[in-house]
Amino acid sequence: MPLKQLKQEAVDLVETALAGGRAVLAVYATDFSVETKSDDSPVSQADRDAEAVILAGLSERFGDIPVVAEERASEGKIPQCGDRFFLVDPLDGTKEFIRRNGEFTVNIGLIEHGTPVAGVVLAPVLGRIFVGWNGEAWSGHVDETCTTVTGLTPIRTRKSTRVPVAVASRSHLTPETEQMLETVGAGERRSIGSSLKFCLVADAEADFYPRMGPTMEWDTAAGDAVLRAAGGRVTTVDGHNLTYGKSDVAGMRPFENPYFLASGDEAILDLAVRHAPAGGQAPA
Repeated sequence: MPLKQLKQEAVDLVETALAGGRAVLAVYATDFSVETKSDDSPVSQADRDAEAVILAGLSERFGDIPVVAEERASEGKIPQCGDRFFLVDPLDGTKEFIRRNGEFTVNIGLIEHGTPVAGVVLAPVLGRIFVGWNGEAWSGHVDETCTTVTGLTPIRTRKSTRVPVAVASRSHLTPETEQMLETVGAGERRSIGSSLKFCLVADAEADFYPRMGPTMEWDTAAGDAVLRAAGGRVTTVDGHNLTYGKSDVAGMRPFENPYFLASGDEAILDLAVRHAPAGGQAPA
């Protein structure tokens, strides 16, 4: 399906992500340097350049909808959000970017009343893009210049009829996550970086993604939107849907997520919730 057959707002979101992807690729092709932020996470010029391009694109195409973006947020620049706002991670998986393994993404998610209703996850080096928009989801291919999207195909999660396939973080695998993978009997485990984990579940390439460690809302909003649009769910360890816009939760940073579980199979989620550790909140 051609990109132009999507609703115009979805096309605008995709084109904004593609512009961010081109900014990332421009730095990826160089001998770039890496700095360390105050939270000890890495940041490159690609993060900053892509964020600037995305912010400009969202402003042009979506007007005054507030945007919470990772790099600006790290500088304390967080707008008043209200019930409708964007969450942007211009380069999710900076560690994978530094390793040059291609497993990093450009993420844009739209939040309404605490729920991710639309999102784009773009993996520019891998040439893949995933789109979720109001209950419909697609995957497609992107050319090497990050300009053209082809082959958009509807995607849907699957019910696990065999030993579940799980995806987990390549860079942030914790003992709690290992325990959760054992709990659901994951027979095959795929390690992959960034929000691609959500997308593999959405595209019926995997069944379960637990994250028993700290993440921020801009890390997850776009992938969460794609997964929910494809028929899946993302819940806290007590079974409630993961929500967004959390700015005043005791013991947590603004826009920080608790531990979460993602799947397209309610039976897997039910099993995981029944055996999840108490608390389920990332340490402050």
